[in-house]
Amino acid sequence: MGKYRANWSAEPWQDSELLECAMIVPETSDTATFTFRAPSGAWFDYQPGQFVTLDLPVPGGNVQRTYTISSSPSRPLSISITAKAQADSIGTRWMLDHLKPGMKIRAYGPNGIFSFHKHPARKYLFISAGSGITPMMAMTTWAWDSGEMPDIVFVHAAKRPSEIIFRERLEQFANRVPGLQLRFTVKEPDPFRVWHGFSGRLNQIMLGLMAPDYLEREVFCCGPEPFMQAVRDMLNALGYDMSRYHQESFGAPVATEAEAPVLDDVVPDATSKASVTFAASGVTTACAETDTVLAVAKRSGLNIPSGCTFGLCGTCKVKKTEGEVHMVHNGGISDEDIAKGYILACCSHPLGAVSVEV
Repeated sequence: MGKYRANWSAEPWQDSELLECAMIVPETSDTATFTFRAPSGAWFDYQPGQFVTLDLPVPGGNVQRTYTISSSPSRPLSISITAKAQADSIGTRWMLDHLKPGMKIRAYGPNGIFSFHKHPARKYLFISAGSGITPMMAMTTWAWDSGEMPDIVFVHAAKRPSEIIFRERLEQFANRVPGLQLRFTVKEPDPFRVWHGFSGRLNQIMLGLMAPDYLEREVFCCGPEPFMQAVRDMLNALGYDMSRYHQESFGAPVATEAEAPVLDDVVPDATSKASVTFAASGVTTACAETDTVLAVAKRSGLNIPSGCTFGLCGTCKVKKTEGEVHMVHNGGISDEDIAKGYILACCSHPLGAVSVEV
């Protein structure tokens, strides 16, 4: 066997060892995959979903940036990270503009607790947005290489179809195994290109169509903080067992269990008292946090026009003048209207005393 391993040593790569850039592959207009090998010939051992820290020689002094490993340890001769340049990028912008094959970068790691190896299950639901797709790609590649692809529903949100990182590679996997189901949603289609997938903000209805058995699946989520918050709100509202939910921020990956943030999400409590004042009608009604403003209005003999009753049609939009509500909608209200104080009565739960213009 030794002659087949002449290009790599019997030792795994060690923390802080220099890595040599071997290949750069453009993924989208502002995203590229950088593949590294160890000059020593060492191989790479890590858990799919973990990250490395790169020491980048940017102008003005080195900066350290963490990147999820987008390759899989089932392919141990190299290691890859896939980086997307944000508007304020320094390290990633330098990599996209200046890093070339043959250049050496010091790296530290691997680290991180975000891996399905730590939470084995029969069925998984991967949910990601933007470059949050990278740990999902690593885990999916491992599953593919293992020869025993589990049941994975892979949900990803992007601005446009052309900005779905790894789309072709994932479709190649999915075309060959029944266990991988791809579900993409985009904010808008590409000009002059037909799009047959989902469109719009990921919501409860969409999630139910994408993965009808979501309650049975172990969930892994990665993306911007507002995206992950929206996913948690959806799952909480749908009655999902959040002990089976795991997340990783691509802005601040977690190295150890002790560093993991406490997810103190708002979940309406049936034992917590609240009230809704209907200002125009001069009526105040006591209720619980689990009641919706629409249900309280009907119980008070008041009429708020409504249609779907699950936050999609927008018919029950009313102006909130005081207090706070917890609203998990399905696209029936714009961010601009929310900023102006409007809510959808059918999916808004009062947190304490609330007043609306009804």
